[in-house]
Amino acid sequence: MPKRIKSRKSKIGVAPGSLIHVGEHVNDDVKIQLISYNEDIFNKASYENIEKCLSACNNDAINWINVDGLHEVEVISSAGKRFNIHPLILEDILNTTQRPKIDIDNNYIFIVIKMLYYNKDIKEIESEQVSIIILKNYILSFQEFQGDIFDDLRRRLEYNKSNIRSKGTDYLAYSLIDTIVDSYFDIIENIGDSIDEIEDILMSNPSNEILNDIYKFKRELIFLRNSVWPLREVLGKLVKSEYELIDDKTVMYLRDVYDHTIQVVDIIETYRDILSGMLDTYLSSISNKTNEVMKILTIFSTIFIPLSFLTGIYGMNFDYIPELKFKYGYLVFWIITIFCILVMLNYFRRKKWL
Repeated sequence: MPKRIKSRKSKIGVAPGSLIHVGEHVNDDVKIQLISYNEDIFNKASYENIEKCLSACNNDAINWINVDGLHEVEVISSAGKRFNIHPLILEDILNTTQRPKIDIDNNYIFIVIKMLYYNKDIKEIESEQVSIIILKNYILSFQEFQGDIFDDLRRRLEYNKSNIRSKGTDYLAYSLIDTIVDSYFDIIENIGDSIDEIEDILMSNPSNEILNDIYKFKRELIFLRNSVWPLREVLGKLVKSEYELIDDKTVMYLRDVYDHTIQVVDIIETYRDILSGMLDTYLSSISNKTNEVMKILTIFSTIFIPLSFLTGIYGMNFDYIPELKFKYGYLVFWIITIFCILVMLNYFRRKKWL
């Protein structure tokens, strides 16, 4: 299981707004990509230096600056100084333990969202924090690692007849959020398939491995819910409030993402209920198996009670026990024994205990 609660010891006692990276440290270099576009132009380039990237921005176009890697604090600091971003916002970007949230400023909107992946090999959800800053002609996005789910979006931007090329930064931010939310459905579909497999095995052969899988997916769904539920609040603020950076036409699209988020949460709750029911089914199956074993043992014990009584009586060492010298005593004993067994088995069958 990946470690999802990251240590924040480095943040203890430091001043607010201190730029300290909290999260997984990687050895890869920070990758900076700039996409500048409008209806007529499209330029895409990668940079190793944030200053070169900022100087290459086109003020007459929409500029999407994407930073992969948060371990080089100077990159975040330089971008913050260039766009006059509050130090507390920069601190939140570097602190990858944030829940989805939104902060509104007069000049920008800051959004934190969780980008999730489903690892089919270990059947676990892996998480990455994405921070988005919406400005007048700029979108800044900060990711923990290289590689994301935005390749289709980049291809849409490159296609000169795409509707997104005529929109502003608010529509690009919507597209980023929409892509992430759509990926949640793929995760839910994979989890749903695994739950169906567990349910089939549970009905045929419940085992300790199945119990472990049930608890594992309950934990995964809790983690998924904690990543998605706060996003409703973020989108709710964008939809219900009026901001200069959010066009009225984009609000309709944001409402659609909000509805998708609610749908994801509803499916998560449904799967949690299903897993809880499966856990009850597992416990009932184990209890039924135990009861079946106890029933068989009880029946055999009951059958041997009269036999033990007979053998106990004729096993006593008294001189004048009846039938002690009887020639066919042993044969009669077995006849009586078998008769008692047959009578009791027939009685158990009539009572449907067997």
